[in-house]
Amino acid sequence: MIEVLVVDDDTRVARVNAAYVDRVPGFRVAGLAHSAEGALRRMEAPPRPDLVLLDHHLPDDTGLAVVQEMHRRGLQIDVIMVTAARDLTTVRAALRQGVLQYLVKPFSFAGLRDKLEGYADLRRALDRGGTAEQSEVDLIFGSPTAGAVPGPPPGHSPPTAELVRRALLNAEDSLSAQEVAAETGLSRQTAQRYLKILERSGKAVLTLRYGDAGRPEHRYAWAARG
Repeated sequence: MIEVLVVDDDTRVARVNAAYVDRVPGFRVAGLAHSAEGALRRMEAPPRPDLVLLDHHLPDDTGLAVVQEMHRRGLQIDVIMVTAARDLTTVRAALRQGVLQYLVKPFSFAGLRDKLEGYADLRRALDRGGTAEQSEVDLIFGSPTAGAVPGPPPGHSPPTAELVRRALLNAEDSLSAQEVAAETGLSRQTAQRYLKILERSGKAVLTLRYGDAGRPEHRYAWAARG
């Protein structure tokens, strides 16, 4: 279970974001904080969070100042900025300070869910250990390899799209959403959503397989082989 600290100066927004987090399988809210000082204090208290959803505009300091202080204290906690700050100076500074993702307010549940699912994919890739091929390095750094799914729709995760692409590309036969989910570790719903994106973009081919129950099973195969 991935423990998440939600930091926002607006208590109502913090509660909404926390409710969103609790709706995503594999994630759990570890706590809420409404200031920079409160966020840092909570990060050092057990159980320590794995991930922080961090607002930039806090009453006593900025979110980026919190990230800097985390580094100074040696806190190994990942950060996704969740903020209305959209100026490129702030975005660039967040990138340079190691913030993993940046989600601009206002956003929907689907937008946050896909950021979290992309983060979970990243953790799985890193936790496998051993050595990595270039495609796996690109997955970790969030840039799909050549031939990967270009430009997923806004709110969708390139690492997740790449996982689904690789599952189809490596399969000897067409796969159902359930089989893709088992292969990638994604939920069936997530696998189905990305398979539909691939099929609509012409990257995957949809076929129907009829069984005894009468209702056809949707199966997908990678279209761009060779």
